[in-house]
Amino acid sequence: MLDPNSSNIELPPIPGKRYFTIGEVSELCQVKPHVLRYWEQEFPQLKPVKRRGNRRYYQRHDVEMIRNIRSLLYEQGFTIGGARQQLSGEGHKHEAPTAQVQASPDSIKKLRSDLEELLEILKS
Repeated sequence: MLDPNSSNIELPPIPGKRYFTIGEVSELCQVKPHVLRYWEQEFPQLKPVKRRGNRRYYQRHDVEMIRNIRSLLYEQGFTIGGARQQLSGEGHKHEAPTAQVQASPDSIKKLRSDLEELLEILKS
């Protein structure tokens, strides 16, 4: 569930440590530990190091990934599946490729000619 107050809270800075426990990450990202464990199952990019007794140790890039996931879910309104696609880069496939297309002057003239011809056919 979305916490209505969680999206307006500024997150604390990430300390310059190498590893963080799940409790520390929970406080840094303001997400409960059970949510972090669930996100590990849902997002393949999120893989904390597990050491003795299956204790999780998150690195800085994991904390940044969790903050990104949190933003996608809580602030931008993505579903888990949509956030997963966004993080894997598939979210960009649905954007229009207009910025990548360069039309030559000849192709524009040909297109205009074809459209004018089509317009004449439709008028008659």
